[in-house]
Amino acid sequence: MESEMATAKELKELSADDLKQRAAELRATLFQDQLKRRTGSLDNPAERTQHRRDLARVLTVLTQKTKAQG
Repeated sequence: MESEMATAKELKELSADDLKQRAAELRATLFQDQLKRRTGSLDNPAERTQHRRDLARVLTVLTQKTKAQG
């Protein structure tokens, strides 16, 4: 099973490139979740919700970082 997602505080310590990488990984995971849901093999729908929230958290911190730099 995957490890728990980092908190917003932990995400703020990452670089913008690391955040972009994590966002890309979460998007790929969500895509896989969507395929599993359509084929009926998604074991835990709550995981999909958690992945969506994790992606939103990563994107929020990334936006904050880019605004702070610009």
